[in-house]
Amino acid sequence: MTVRNLLSTKGFGTITVHPDTSVLDAVRILAEHNIGAVVVVDDDDRVVGIFTERDLVRHCATQGAEVLHLPVREVMTPDPITALPQDDLRIIAHVMVEKHFRHIPVVEDGQLIGILSIRDVLKAQRDQYLGEIDTLQTRLMERFEWRRHESES
Repeated sequence: MTVRNLLSTKGFGTITVHPDTSVLDAVRILAEHNIGAVVVVDDDDRVVGIFTERDLVRHCATQGAEVLHLPVREVMTPDPITALPQDDLRIIAHVMVEKHFRHIPVVEDGQLIGILSIRDVLKAQRDQYLGEIDTLQTRLMERFEWRRHESES
């Protein structure tokens, strides 16, 4: 399965913020949408960073509540790894696990077209495996029925 396949079922909508957005406003957006990350885009809608709950926690640990008044540009993870629509989900899952991040923006021709979470990727893989299991079980039952029918003849 490719990233494009998953986005076509999940949806292409992505919540974004501008680098000048305050951390407090970005946190409110995370809470309002019940999400763990927002993509940070410039005036041309190009990905310049990603702001995650982890970014907030790391900076709060060193800067305290003062971090809430900073612009997102000072707290975000700049230049995040991105996925392409044609990327295989197994590769994306591997990269996310190995690099220890839970969200990956999807970019096509330099423009943001979506975002995937590790939950999206794992759910898609699970659903694919369950489909394969169902297919194999159906084949086994058909074979069993065929053999039973042959032995009765």
